[in-house]
Amino acid sequence: MSQPVPWVPPVLYGAVLSGGVYYDAVGPGLAAATAAFAGLLTGLILLDLRPPALPATVVFVARILVLCGVSAVDASGLSRVLFVLVPFLGYFAYGPVVAAALGTGCVTAVAAAFTLFVPQWWTRAEYISDLLMFALGVVLATSMAAVAVRERTARERVAELSAAAERNRIAREIHDSLGHHLTALGVQLETALAFGDLDPPRAAQAVTNARWSAGQALEEVRTSVRTLADGPLDLGGALEELVRRLDGGPRRVTLTVSGEERRPLLVLYRAAQEGLANACRHSAATEIGLSVLYDDRGACLRVTDDGRGFETAGEGFGLRALRERVALADGTVDIVTSPAGTVVKVDVPW
Repeated sequence: MSQPVPWVPPVLYGAVLSGGVYYDAVGPGLAAATAAFAGLLTGLILLDLRPPALPATVVFVARILVLCGVSAVDASGLSRVLFVLVPFLGYFAYGPVVAAALGTGCVTAVAAAFTLFVPQWWTRAEYISDLLMFALGVVLATSMAAVAVRERTARERVAELSAAAERNRIAREIHDSLGHHLTALGVQLETALAFGDLDPPRAAQAVTNARWSAGQALEEVRTSVRTLADGPLDLGGALEELVRRLDGGPRRVTLTVSGEERRPLLVLYRAAQEGLANACRHSAATEIGLSVLYDDRGACLRVTDDGRGFETAGEGFGLRALRERVALADGTVDIVTSPAGTVVKVDVPW
């Protein structure tokens, strides 16, 4: 029987044990009854501290029977409070409906015991007060169990959501980094094939760039798997490297930077990767422009191309991941596309 607050029963057992022993010490208690009372409560404490390898229902029923035994030998009457543990523990084992039934049964059993052993108890304020306080204790114990279960469920849900968010983050990192480098690799290999006979030095440089992109792709995968993708330290230099590796062949890629960079923004680097990769892979563009404007409010990145555009309703994983990433940075993404070209604009505050 698993419960989020396992300390409650032993603490309650210990409090009742101390109170009952003290009552028997100062009152007309019987040594044999006191010994039985202390022995049964000690057994309950050990039962909770070291639960046996038995079915939960067997342990639950055994606990109720021992509680009845404790109540029978308790001269002080303090052990009645222990029966609030029946619905409390029943909530964890069987749910709220069974717990409510057990709580009602416990209150009814106490009332029945008063009827059997205390004549006209319903006319005596102390017994009416005892019954009401016991009923309130049952309600509070059941409510405490419900709160504990909901809290545990909420923690488990948070853990699941955190794991899902981490998986999505790693997926975005792999897509953004690996996808870009594979695109660059394809572009450079196309250049090498196109200029192999016409311009051998240029073809050789394209192969060199392709090898660099392959190495970078491998390193990015290793970094993402280790979840240590901290991004570039020099955003301006990283963007220049992106453009240099993609420029050439059937397309021309240019970079324009205005203003002063206050701090590197990984989200801009990933946005540039995604925008350039899409322009190179899907648009058949011949002119691609990457521009970054820094001002007092933040940074604005634009990727423009003269390609054939695309259907915005059909955005793939990359653009959806980019929107999620930018939203986490309190930024915005605007995409305008037509058969005459596409503009991807990303604004991110400092």
